[in-house]
Parts: sequence; C-alpha cells; structure tokens
Amino acid sequence: MSASASVDEVKRDKPQRDKPWIIRTYAGHSNAKESNALYRGNLAKGQTGLSVAFDLPTQTGYDPDHELARGEVGKVGVSIAHLGDMRTLFDQIPLQQMNTSMTINATAPWLLSLYLAVAEEQGAPFSGLQGTTQNDIIKEYLSRGTYVFPPAPSLRLTKDVILFTTKEVPKWNPMNVCSYHLQEAGATPVQELSYALAIAIAVLDTVRDDPDFDPESFPEVFGRISFFVNAGLRFVTEICKMRAFSELWDEIAQERYGIDDPKKRIFRYGVQVNSLGLTEQQPENNVHRILIEMLAVTLSKRARARAVQLPAWNEALGLPRPWDQQWSMRMQQILAFETDLLEYDDIFDGSKVIDAKVEALKVETRAELERIGGIGGAVAAVETGALKRSLVESNARRISAIEAGDQIVVGVNKWQQGEPSPLTAGEGAIFTVSETVEMEAEARIREWRTKRDDAAVGKALEELEAAARSGANIMPVSIAAAKAGVTTGEWGQRLREVFGEYRAPTGVTLQTVSSGAAEEAKLLIADLGERLGEQPRLVVGKPGLDGHSNGAEQIALRARDVGFDVTYDGIRQTPAEIVAKAKETAAHVVGLSILSGSHVPLVRDVKAKMREAGLDHIPLVVGGIISPDDELVLKNMGVSAVYTPKDYVIDTIMIGLCKVVERSIDKTNRTAGAAKDEAAQVY
Repeated sequence: MSASASVDEVKRDKPQRDKPWIIRTYAGHSNAKESNALYRGNLAKGQTGLSVAFDLPTQTGYDPDHELARGEVGKVGVSIAHLGDMRTLFDQIPLQQMNTSMTINATAPWLLSLYLAVAEEQGAPFSGLQGTTQNDIIKEYLSRGTYVFPPAPSLRLTKDVILFTTKEVPKWNPMNVCSYHLQEAGATPVQELSYALAIAIAVLDTVRDDPDFDPESFPEVFGRISFFVNAGLRFVTEICKMRAFSELWDEIAQERYGIDDPKKRIFRYGVQVNSLGLTEQQPENNVHRILIEMLAVTLSKRARARAVQLPAWNEALGLPRPWDQQWSMRMQQILAFETDLLEYDDIFDGSKVIDAKVEALKVETRAELERIGGIGGAVAAVETGALKRSLVESNARRISAIEAGDQIVVGVNKWQQGEPSPLTAGEGAIFTVSETVEMEAEARIREWRTKRDDAAVGKALEELEAAARSGANIMPVSIAAAKAGVTTGEWGQRLREVFGEYRAPTGVTLQTVSSGAAEEAKLLIADLGERLGEQPRLVVGKPGLDGHSNGAEQIALRARDVGFDVTYDGIRQTPAEIVAKAKETAAHVVGLSILSGSHVPLVRDVKAKMREAGLDHIPLVVGGIISPDDELVLKNMGVSAVYTPKDYVIDTIMIGLCKVVERSIDKTNRTAGAAKDEAAQVY
C-alpha cells in the first residue's frame, strides 16, 4: 500500500469485527439505593448490561421483617420488597435502553411484574424491553434451593411468564435454563448438558400442552428460550461442551419440535464462569482461573456467549468490592476490544480433536436424556430424587479426587507454599454489609404499608388468589398487585396458601450415596463411640434462607460414613427447629452450614436458643465463607470450631468434630468432678 493510500482503503482492508457480547457484572447488595449507585457506576465504567442479584428473602418470597429473613436481608443481593424498592433500584436508568438480567426463579413472575410496572412509569413500552428472567425453577430443586412451591405449580408459573412475555414483551427472554448451578453442585459436563436440556424440554412441553396455547406461536416461544451456563477450568472440554450444547439444541428444535427457521433454533446463552473452583488459599490465582474460563466461552464463534459476567478474584473470601468487579469487567473489555478475536470466523472449525470430543459429549448426553425420559422427564426425575442423587455422587467424587491429590488445585493440594498475597493485606479485602441494613429495611416496609391503600391491596390479593386457583395467567394480576402496593412477602404468602410449600426429601436422597471416607477417621469415631458408650450423634443444620446445600450434604454424607449418627433435615430451618432437633436426638455436636454471609446473627440466635433449651453444653461448629474477623466473633460467642473453603479435606473436618466432642466430654467430666469434690468438702 502506498503512503498516499486513503483512510477509506485502510478501513476496507481491516477485517470486519463481530459485535462483542453483553458485558455484565452480577451485582446488588444492601438496599435499592446503594445498588442503584453501584449499577450507575458500573455502567459509567463501560458495562453494557445489568445483572441483578436479589437477596434471599426476595428470592424466596419473604418480606424483610419475616422471621426467616433474619440475618439475610441485603446479604447476597439487593432487598426488593415492593414497587418503591424497584423504582429506586432503577432510578435514572432508562429501562427502554437497558438489557437487564434478573437472577430470580420462584418469585420470577413477581419481580418481573415490579420491573414492568416501573417501566410503565418511565413511559417505556413493554414491546421494546430487553432482558432476561432466569425463571428456571426445576434446577432450584437440584442445586440452589430457592424454591418455594412444589414442582407442578412452580412449572405453571414459569409457563405463565413465557406465555405472557411472548405476547406482551416479545424481546424479553422469559427463561434462562440454568446449568450454571448444576456445575456448582458437582455436575459433570454430560450431566450439565443433559439436565439443562431435559429441563428445557419439560418447560417447552408444558407450554405446548397448555389448552389455551396457540401452536402457531411455538417457534417464537422456542426462539426466546435462553440458557445460563457455567465454564470450568477443563478448557478444551468446556469449549466442546458449548459446541455440543449448540448442536444438540438445534437437533431438539428440528426433531422434537419441527422448527424450520434457523434463526429460531440458535442456541443463545449467557455465562458466569465457575465460582466453585475459586480458592480462599492464594486468592490471586483466581484471576488466572477466571480468564481461562472466560476464554472457553468466547473463543469459539459458533458457540460464543451472548452475555458474560465474571466473578471477582475474592469471591471465595466474601462479597467483592466495586474495584474487584471493575477488575473482572476490564478483563472482558481487554479481550473484546484490544485483541483481534472478534475479527475471525470460528478458529476451531475443522479440528479433529474438537470434533471428536463434541461428538462424544453428544452421544453421552443423548443417552442420559433417554434415561431421564424413561423416568418420566425432568420433573419426575426431580420428584423421585434421581437427579439429585446423581449430583451428590458426582460432587462426592470431585471432592474425593481433590482430597487424594488426583485433581490438582494449585495452592490448595499442591504448591501450597508461597508469598503472602498483597491483595489481602491492609484493609478488608471484601465488602461487608452493615447489620443496620436489616433494621432499616424493616422500618421502610412498615412505612410502606402505612402509606398504601389497604382496600386496593386487599382487592389485588384476592384477584391474585382467584387467578392462581382458576389457572388463569398469573402475570396480569401480579402487575396489578405491584401497582397496588402489594409486598413480596404478601405475594409469596398468598400463593403459598394456594399451592403449598415444598420441602425436599433430603434424607432419602443422601441415604444411598457413598462419600468414600478414609479409615483413619472411621477408627477415631469408633473410639469416640466406645468412650461415649453409644454412637456419636451429629445434627447438621442449615439456618436461614441459604439454599446452597452442597457443603452440608457432603459433610452429612462423610459423617454418616465415618460412623456418626447424622440428622440432616435440609435447607431453610429456623434456629428454633435446629435446637429442637438437637434436643430430640440428644446430639453430641451441632454443625451449621451458612454460605450467605449471615453467620453472625444466625449463630447468635442459635446459641441463645440452645441456652434457653438447656443445651449450652452441646458444642456448636460452623462452616461457610467466613472472614478471619468474623471467625473471632463466632469463637467469642462460644463456637467450638469454624471451617471455611480452605478446609477442603473432609476427613480432617471429621477428625476435628471428634476432637470437639472429646473436649466437651472432658469439660463435662471436669465440671462433674469439681462439683463432686465441692460436695465432699461440704459434707
């Protein structure tokens, strides 16, 4: 090219760049006002879409002043209790121009109704709104635990959202089939593929079989279903998994549903890369892990994510700060805008290695889908516990491989020695939510209730109940309820009265699973049993609304296999229920699993109720994502031991539980001996 070549000629010679994916961070905390400021700050830094994290009371249909919301308000996301909160959350954010993803499932119809009511206030027509409600309730029974109602009515609510949005909000993705949390619960690539596709099939069949459904609109319904996936560190496998997902989805579209339009058959997905593999030890290594995982879902053009959100390097320690989220966002921006990735077609097309692995994944996935179909489909497989058992078994194998060193985790089970991380030096390396957030939320919702029209609220709730009982679409009456001032807890409670509340058959699920316990731990527990004169008894409790039960399940499994008599009644227990169970079983030790950051207030409540019940002599241990400062707080409360993600060898935890019980016995004996000596002296 000559020196006099025109600017236009230079532009023509440059490759055409693809449009980058939507860049998001998963964010929300405390209250709507603080989260709004965080969102506007992230958008100013170059974020191109929003991904809203809701707190656990919002996700499970409780108001901030409900007993089960204790300690959970604003912890893992933002508290949204009514229209006023949603209005504040999106203040100065034009919804007509925004692409908003909401990670919400059991209460998805309600949060979408609040969002639509705010959009209407802003003058944004429903037809132009773009975004996604996760709305995948089936995987909640398998992995994340934020279910409310039984599977059948829950599936009906998912269907209602799909039918409503297809007609009224046509650019909205009404469901994000979510395999992300399946991988977090231990799913293999084949399980992630097959379970997610089985869930999509169950939902689509439910929509298609609705008597009021117009079959002509089915291709549109199919085309709006999106997926939310996970990408782990097995880089080549993850690339192949995404290509297999795309090809299998196209296959299902044509062969099962007869969809001819190629545009409606496109596999559309967003991704958050793996958080399960982030480590508390040497947390700076998490930056490299996140980058490698992001590459797995962006390098292959035919299987590239439509939206990407990345965890922060310190999420194994606690909530990330705005700077930490910015760091992850910059990682995306550098890949999208500084490299030449988006200038080329798929760089893996024609690779024999990739093609062979994709085909192998597809063959195994088809076989697993056939097995699930033989059970009766995804819902039946959930209700029988078949899928949950498989996930627990896979997770147990993963943990055993890490414990044995067969699966290397740098800084954890190999190359543990290293320089102290400067990232964790100085001030706290995580964001903490003030305990005043909950009190302020309670005050705000009480004020909200005093200022609304009670008659209008009552009428809206009656119409909500009538629609729920009649089978009418829940969305129009939910939007009307949002405008009337109904709260999240009131919406959830009225539907609980109609549909009932689901309790998972956790104990039955775990009875048939083996954890692969080590002999050393078994021998120590056997010795402890001889000393006690009976089998040691452990109560595993999940207080509050934290539904991430993977850790509690694996502890319960291993404790049973080493010789404890274990009681584990699943998620969402009140402190009073846990203490009652400890009393009923005459427990020798109580273990709490809390991953939502609400460990301090919940442990405080449990300890208080143990004292009231005369059980203060029973040792209490706690596991979760707990900072060193909070560990000191818990031990000052009387907690005997604290376990965090760095304690990855479960048999070591079992040995620790054994020693905790032994110390408790010694203390009791010393106290009894002192009392006996004192009595003898008095005599």
